[in-house]
Amino acid sequence: MIRALFNVAGPEATRLLRRNLIGLGAEGLLMGLGFALLVPVLAALFSNDTRGALIWLAAMAGVLVIYAGVRYRSQLAGYMAAIGLGRGLFSRLGNHVAELPLGWFGPDRVGQVGRLTSQGVIDVIGVPAHLLRPVITAFVTPATVIALMFIFDWRLALAALITAPIAALVYRWTGNLVQRTDHRTDAAGTEAAGRVVEFAQNQAVLRAFGRSTEGYDLLDNALKEQRDAGRVQIMTAVPGFAAFVLVVQFAFTIVLLFGTSLALGGSIDVPELLALLVLAVRYVEPLIMAADLGGALRIGRNSLARMDTLMAMEPLPEPEASAAMAGAGIAFESVGFAYDTRPILTDVSFTVPAAKMTALVGPSGSGKTTVIRLAARFWDVDAGVVRVAGTDVRQIKTEDLMARLSMVFQDVYLFDGSIEDNIRMGRPEAGEDAVRHAARLARVDEIADRLPDGYASKVGEGGAALSGGERQRVSIARAILKDAPIVLLDEATAALDPENEAAVQDALRALTADRTLLVVAHRLQTVQSADQIIVLDEGTVAEQGSHAELLAKGGRYAAFWRERSRAEGWRLAPDRSAPPDHPNTHIAGA
Repeated sequence: MIRALFNVAGPEATRLLRRNLIGLGAEGLLMGLGFALLVPVLAALFSNDTRGALIWLAAMAGVLVIYAGVRYRSQLAGYMAAIGLGRGLFSRLGNHVAELPLGWFGPDRVGQVGRLTSQGVIDVIGVPAHLLRPVITAFVTPATVIALMFIFDWRLALAALITAPIAALVYRWTGNLVQRTDHRTDAAGTEAAGRVVEFAQNQAVLRAFGRSTEGYDLLDNALKEQRDAGRVQIMTAVPGFAAFVLVVQFAFTIVLLFGTSLALGGSIDVPELLALLVLAVRYVEPLIMAADLGGALRIGRNSLARMDTLMAMEPLPEPEASAAMAGAGIAFESVGFAYDTRPILTDVSFTVPAAKMTALVGPSGSGKTTVIRLAARFWDVDAGVVRVAGTDVRQIKTEDLMARLSMVFQDVYLFDGSIEDNIRMGRPEAGEDAVRHAARLARVDEIADRLPDGYASKVGEGGAALSGGERQRVSIARAILKDAPIVLLDEATAALDPENEAAVQDALRALTADRTLLVVAHRLQTVQSADQIIVLDEGTVAEQGSHAELLAKGGRYAAFWRERSRAEGWRLAPDRSAPPDHPNTHIAGA
């Protein structure tokens, strides 16, 4: 545990941790010495030796004064180490997460990272702040007491020492029980945290389908599992804790019985026996406290282990400097890629010419979105090469690659700031005129004009204060402001109302003018206007060409086009059998 703390602590926190540990060791020794001095004090009092008792009391007072000074310094160092450790953990975790591949960030990571950077960090910084003192003194103090008992009566000291190995084994067993159940508790907490966020963010959908807290099974089950995991952890830890307390109390009972036997046999004086029994009590108390805190210490160790696992996730390798780039084209050369062991793309090759539009079409699961994300290097390919501006993306630094790309996806996320703040993220140094120009091109000015605070209007967490189409327009304005030569677009108009769809289409035309565009296309209008169409099927390029060429082939694209055309021909029409003003309608085909 101590070694793990040093591994994650920064230089300043490491220095404070060392000071804290040295101080805690000194504390334990001084506390044990103070307890041991009770023996001559009590022996002198029972023997009516007032002068001797005062001398020993003065010695005890001196030890306690030194102990108070050491404790103050070590406790201060512990708190400062905890603060430094927390600051260092937040910094290291944040920096490392920022370097991880974009493909690593899936929906399941929200609860995992959120719990690790909240409760996990609290568990870890609680170790130097609150746990190290009682745990270290719980072992150093009894060890000191036992060593000094050998000075007063080696037989009683040996009797107390006999049970120490048993106590150590039971303590280790208890800690292992807590550690084993903590994995389930953490997994349940992570799942519950993610489900609570999901529940809060999707209230509109849930209420539309009559799902209250009790009716949302995913959240209900996650909370039940969290409750059950906590209950199992408690029920599993209690037997271990009880066993450890019994072993420690058994040790005291042995000392009591053996000491009484020695006193009855005349081998030890009763006053000395009473003093040694008081010392034995002080030996037992810290051990019981250690049992109570050992589980918390193991939980902190588990949090450290999870942080180590996260820190062990390798970011994608980057060159020290980007290779030379030219143009604004994209090329896939014999690309193969799999999620874990599930193949997604196999031997995919095509070229996206500069300043042209290439549309990706195909059934769900054919690899369209994966192609877009590989172009942005969310992951590295398993085989082949992805080139942007004529250069392997693995030979381009992340910031240089991102500078060449603008990405607009269906799932838009806006930060909890103003409309202007979210647009300015595309180019933070841009002036107000440039921001307003991008907003006008994306028709965001229409949104700002009807809000009371205009461009300063807050969009809420995730853009919750805006509609889906409005969020899309803000994200496109952000991409326009960035002014990158290549645009990656997972077509974002499929679920919009006609008014917002028209506005977003206008914004997209402004975004893609004179730029290289690689788009996952769903709308017939988008597909038909593309300079080149790539048809993907089961992770391979099934067909490639212009709209007219592919229709003439009569292959998969032609079948796709017929199906889409038939689907777009469906419309809502009035029910001819109902009166003219009757609200009933029916679905009819064109």
